[in-house]
Amino acid sequence: MTSTRATAVELAALHLDRPDPASSLARACRTALGLPCSVGLTLAADAALAQRVSLAAVGPLAGRGEALQINLGEGPCVQALSRLTPVLAPDLDDTDVTGAWPVYAERARAHGIRAVFALPAVDPRFTVPQPGLVLCLYRDRPGALPEADLRTARTHAHAAELLLLAVPAPGEDSAADAWLLPTDAVVHQATGMISHRHAVTTGQALALLRSHAHALGTDLTGLAHAVVHRGLRLPDPPPPDPAGP
Repeated sequence: MTSTRATAVELAALHLDRPDPASSLARACRTALGLPCSVGLTLAADAALAQRVSLAAVGPLAGRGEALQINLGEGPCVQALSRLTPVLAPDLDDTDVTGAWPVYAERARAHGIRAVFALPAVDPRFTVPQPGLVLCLYRDRPGALPEADLRTARTHAHAAELLLLAVPAPGEDSAADAWLLPTDAVVHQATGMISHRHAVTTGQALALLRSHAHALGTDLTGLAHAVVHRGLRLPDPPPPDPAGP
């Protein structure tokens, strides 16, 4: 553990001054792996990915793999943050593994993703979900990841955590904004507008936006843009059942 932490410190120091430290680190992780994988790195303020920043997507599968989890609010990254433990899915056809996120598994397979490994960089002392970083590896074929590659990915995830801690507060440095400000703020704007229009909580508003995007087969960010900038109004949510649960 000590040697792993020391390696993470060295990696963080190596990439700290790069123009895009997150992408630089993700590229280094991809290069260091024995098996070919795409690498995604996400900073989430909550386990449901309602508030998150996609820090890096390196390789042909990572961008879509990350976007699907954000659009659907489910997937190995969500489960890893909720359980505070790695989620290893070596075969997305295995329903015993993907039972908690079947829609994500189906969509991911349609985009050529056959295996996903989500490694959260969270403090093991926490016993409830915490904001944190998750590094995801995506493969175009099923199969377990060698232990050496898992160690490599964990080390890079912890290096990303150290990099984030080393970045100045927002507003003090332009590099900080690249790390900490969401690139899809329009989703949060749309959530606020839907919450106001339909008199629902922001969590319910996000669920409504996601379900509508799923029904239309469109991207969450594109739909949010239509809500904010083109005046699109979503259908009213169904009224609650007066009989209760």
